[in-house]
Amino acid sequence: MEMHITPRALRGTVQAPSSKSMTHRELICAALAPGESIVDNVSPSKDIEATIRCMTALGASIGPVPSAYPGRQAYRVSGGLRKMAGPVVCSCGESGSTLRFLIPIGLLSGNEVTYTGEGRLGERPLSPYFRIFREKGVGWAAADGLPLTAEGTLPPGRYELPGDVSSQFFSGLLFVLPLLPGDSELVSTTEIESESYIRMTTAAMARHGVHVENPARGRWVIPGGQAYRPGRFTVEGDWSQGAFWLAAGLLGGPVTAAGLPEASEQGDRVVRDILVRMGGALADGPDGLTASASETAGTVIDAEDCPDLVPVLTALAAVSRGRTEIVHAARVRLKECDRLHAMAAELGKLGARIEEKPDGLVIDGVERLSGGAADGWNDHRVAMALAAVSARCTGPLTIRGAECVAKSYPAFWADFRSLGGLAEERD
Repeated sequence: MEMHITPRALRGTVQAPSSKSMTHRELICAALAPGESIVDNVSPSKDIEATIRCMTALGASIGPVPSAYPGRQAYRVSGGLRKMAGPVVCSCGESGSTLRFLIPIGLLSGNEVTYTGEGRLGERPLSPYFRIFREKGVGWAAADGLPLTAEGTLPPGRYELPGDVSSQFFSGLLFVLPLLPGDSELVSTTEIESESYIRMTTAAMARHGVHVENPARGRWVIPGGQAYRPGRFTVEGDWSQGAFWLAAGLLGGPVTAAGLPEASEQGDRVVRDILVRMGGALADGPDGLTASASETAGTVIDAEDCPDLVPVLTALAAVSRGRTEIVHAARVRLKECDRLHAMAAELGKLGARIEEKPDGLVIDGVERLSGGAADGWNDHRVAMALAAVSARCTGPLTIRGAECVAKSYPAFWADFRSLGGLAEERD
């Protein structure tokens, strides 16, 4: 599907979606807890559907119930993993979080589990788990990527992971190690990146009654024999999705993003500081965080702990005065697409001046982009970043593959129009 956008400044108020990252975590913790839980304020998406589908395959019961929040969904979760009569298939879609979180959980369930995926998911690294499988005697078989079949038992003890591949491996192990009969230790063998995502995991675990100690950076001490506690849990708003509306507000505005939590473990909360550093006018108010039209300027952006912000910040930098450098972003090449190359290529078609580096981008801002046709690369964040900067195009912008936003934000185009955006869907 193509989305044909007529450039126009966005104005108004939009409710930020609930955090996809935190929704994964809350649903998993609830599914590991014996008894019944309610997880509320969920913005459904394909990635969340994948986690629900896989946790259900492993024995939990997860079903929709009315939400206390307008326009959102709640889920009733009857937790507990079960040994199934035969092999289990977990279809992870394109969700890297689902795949990497659930591989240790599948082992905990006692089942032989085959993990499948779509898109580029099979290309995303799993080697840190394979090394652990060999060390701990877990049986597994994989072709080049997916499908992966694994069966065995994780014993309590010391686990080592590289910290410069993905924080998702740490989260996957942290979910299950407290449930083992003895104490464990999890250690990063390299400088750790995206550590805020691990803090999100341990914060969710703590809300469900499971605690780990983090005595030093890159080291977690995990008492065994714990149990997750059921209850009622509310998912917080998503800074990474709110960032698209804040950027759009700076290019026209004002746009108010409601529901963004000031007190949050989300690493993407740093977008507020980055936008202010670029000269953006942001103000708190009773309805949320408001971004008003600003003359933004280039800066240096360290993406080590906020890789999901790279597409939208690249788009904003492309129409900001001066030079912006995005550094420590090599892992962004391993997402749904190579996001560094995709953003450089697609914005380049529109007249942006962007140079790729091995671990980042150098962007020399221009006053306006030309408009024209760009590709979404089957990547939700690429498509949304292009839409966010559309107001600075001198002519219409067509985004090919615009349906990819459903991976994380199915209501994106409806919200875009609610702010006055002119977007026409074409087959």
